[in-house]
Amino acid sequence: MNNIPTMTKNLLIVNFLAFVATWVMELRGIDLTSLLGLHFFMAKDFHLYQFVTYMFLHGGFTHIFFNMFALWMFGAVIERVWGPKKFLFYYISCGIGAGLVQEIAQYVNYMAEGLAAYEHVNLNGTLMLTADYLNLWTTIGASGAVYAILLAFGMIFPNERLFIIPFPFPIKAKWLVIGYIAIELFSALSGPGDGVAHTAHLGGMLFGFIMIRYWRKHPDSGAGFGRSRGQEFFDNMKRRFDERQQHSSRQQRRRTDEPEKTEPSQKPKRKNQEEIDAILDKIRKSGYDSLTKEEKKKLFDQSQES
Repeated sequence: MNNIPTMTKNLLIVNFLAFVATWVMELRGIDLTSLLGLHFFMAKDFHLYQFVTYMFLHGGFTHIFFNMFALWMFGAVIERVWGPKKFLFYYISCGIGAGLVQEIAQYVNYMAEGLAAYEHVNLNGTLMLTADYLNLWTTIGASGAVYAILLAFGMIFPNERLFIIPFPFPIKAKWLVIGYIAIELFSALSGPGDGVAHTAHLGGMLFGFIMIRYWRKHPDSGAGFGRSRGQEFFDNMKRRFDERQQHSSRQQRRRTDEPEKTEPSQKPKRKNQEEIDAILDKIRKSGYDSLTKEEKKKLFDQSQES
């Protein structure tokens, strides 16, 4: 746990505590899912705060295990790239976005079934009030936010190879993300029945995609979240390069008694410095993700030499 970034660790702990609290309160006759789960907005038990609270509840051990495993696996990496504030903002925003999309999908279903015209519905042979039936449309789970984290990993590290059970070969992250989108889209279009909020998963990824695209086009818009550790690393590298160049220039000016000349060995160094400066400027303007594979390798090699 000590190696997990702060915000990812806190999210894991909060989700686990909420899962235990749900189980304990259920033994005492209190249903936290009914209180904190996201109800259909036309249901009597719907509240706005549920757009946040629903993503910390889970329906069983398997549900929370796979969500938290994905959060630990991919969230820790994304938090190290973005920093804790931006990561948390992304996580919560995408979770809320997933809830909004789920509400829209439920409203479409409500209209398609024409439930507004009926006072009662027949549910598995049991006649019940339509209002009570709508109150059963409740969504819980961090899956929407977790799917958004998976999308972020695929967009930041598209060519990173991952081993995913049951495939015996590595899969690039971008193909993994596309595969999940295809599966969730097919499942959502197949209609309800499996008890999984596939539209919420797609909603989280949709909001995540929009946010990442916006941040890439407006790299300075993230200033309110604080500078990411990755950006601080590049800024420090830039500063070290500038200091070395200034030191070299001062030494050159001190040699006034020597004839000015440029040795052949200095030309490759000057060219290399110019290339590094251009790469660092590109990061400032468009972010680290805008670099090509060759530029990332050159920057890494230079950092090792420094």
